[in-house]
Amino acid sequence: MSSQSLTRVRMRKQLGLLEGVAIILGIIFGSGIFISPKEVLEKTGSVWGALTVWVACGALATLGALSYAELGTALAQSGGDYHYINKAFGPLPAFLYLWDANMVFVPSTNAIMALTFASNLLEPMFPSCSNDPMAKKLVAAATICLLTFVNAYNVKFTTKLQNVFMFTKIAALCIIIAGGVIWMAKGGIDNFENGWSGTKLSVSDWSVAFYSGIFSYSGWNYLNFMTEELRNPYVNLPRAIYVSLPLVTGIYVLANVAYLAVLGPVGVMATDAIAVDFALIALGWIKWVMPTLVAIAIVGGLSVHIMTSSRMCFAGARNGHMPELLAHINVRCMSPMPSLVFLMIISLIMLMPSNLTSLITYCTVVESFFTTLSCSAVLWLRYSQPELVRPIKVAIWMPVVFVLVCAVLLVVPVVSEPVAVLAGALMTCAGIPVYYVFVVHTPQFMRRFATKFTHVCQKLFYSTVEDKEE
Repeated sequence: MSSQSLTRVRMRKQLGLLEGVAIILGIIFGSGIFISPKEVLEKTGSVWGALTVWVACGALATLGALSYAELGTALAQSGGDYHYINKAFGPLPAFLYLWDANMVFVPSTNAIMALTFASNLLEPMFPSCSNDPMAKKLVAAATICLLTFVNAYNVKFTTKLQNVFMFTKIAALCIIIAGGVIWMAKGGIDNFENGWSGTKLSVSDWSVAFYSGIFSYSGWNYLNFMTEELRNPYVNLPRAIYVSLPLVTGIYVLANVAYLAVLGPVGVMATDAIAVDFALIALGWIKWVMPTLVAIAIVGGLSVHIMTSSRMCFAGARNGHMPELLAHINVRCMSPMPSLVFLMIISLIMLMPSNLTSLITYCTVVESFFTTLSCSAVLWLRYSQPELVRPIKVAIWMPVVFVLVCAVLLVVPVVSEPVAVLAGALMTCAGIPVYYVFVVHTPQFMRRFATKFTHVCQKLFYSTVEDKEE
C-alpha cells in the first residue's frame, strides 16, 4: 500500500507553545493599539482615566481568556465560541453566532484591517497627495487574496510567518515605549501632572471607552478556534494565555504612556495616525521606519485572523450548520481551503461600502454579547454537567466577574447607541428563519442542488471530508 493511501485526511497538530503565543499576540497586536488610544482618551476625558481603562481591559481579557482555557480543554475541538455555545445552549444559539460571525463581524474586521494596511502602505509612498479610495480598496483586496492563498497553501509556513510578525510587532511597540521612556527621562512628564483633570462622569462615555479598549484586546480567544491543531493543548493553551495576556497588557499601557508623554492629550485626540505622529516627534531618523512597522503589525493580525476564523466556519459546517463543502479539507495542503475561500469572498464584498464605521459599531455589540454568552457556558456547564472532565478548572469567581462586567457593558449601549443595538438584534434575528429553512427543514430540491454544487467544488478545491478518528 502506498504511503499516500496511508495518509489520513485530518487537520495536523502543528502548533506548539511559541506558535500559540504568536497567534494570540499576532491577532491582538493588530490595528487596535494604533486606533483606540484616541477614542479611549476622548471618552474618559483624562490621562489617568484613559490609562485606567487600558489596565482594566487587560485584566478583563485575562479573566476571559483563563475562563476560555477551561472550555478549550474540556471541550477540545476547533471552533471556539461556536463549539462552546453549541455544547452549552444548543444548536440555534450556536447557529446565530455562526451567522453573525461569518456574515458580518469576521469579514468586516478583515476588510477594516486590510484597508488600514492599505492606508499605511500608500500614504508614505505618495505623501504629497490624497490617496484614491478605490486604490486603497484594490490594495486591500489584493492583500486579502494573497493572505488567503498563503493560509490555504501551507499552515506550517503561515505559523512560522506569524512568529516573524509577532517579533516585528513587539519590536515596533518596544521602540515606541523606549522613545517614551527617553522622552520622560529628559523631563517630559508635564502631561501626567493633574492627570485626573477633565475626567468625565458619564457612564455612557466610559462604556464606549471600555468598548474601544476591548477592541484593541480582541483576539485573546482565537487560539481556542484551533485547539485540534495545538500540540498538547492541556498544557500549551493555558501557558500561551499566561504568557500573552500580561505581556499585551504591559505593552499596551506603556505604549499609551509613551503616546501621552510625547503628544499630550491634545495631540493624541487630534491625530489619525498616532504611531507615525509619535515617531515624527520622538524618534529621530527611526521615524521613517514606523509606517512600515505599523503596516507589518496590521498585515500580521489580518493573516492570523483569516487563519483562525476559517476554523470556526469549518467547525460549523462539520456540525451541519453551514454548507457541507465548508467542512472539506484540501488533501494536499491539509487546510480547510473551501472555508478560507468562502470567507475571502465575503471579506471582499465588505470592501464595497464607503463607510464601515456604523457596521463595526453594531458588530462590536453583537460580538460582545456572544462572548459573554460563551463565557457563561463555564457557569452553566459547571451546573448542568458537573461530571465533565476538566483538565483545567479555574476559580469560579473568574467567569462570574467576566460575565457580570460584560453584561453591564452590554446594557449601557441600549441607551447610548440604540440604533447600533437594534441593527445588531435585527441581523441576529434574521438568522432564525435561515436556520429553520436551510438547516432544519431544507427543501429536497435545495439538497439536490447543494450536492451537485459540492461535487463540482470538491474537484475544484481537490478536497474531501476529514477522516474520522478510529
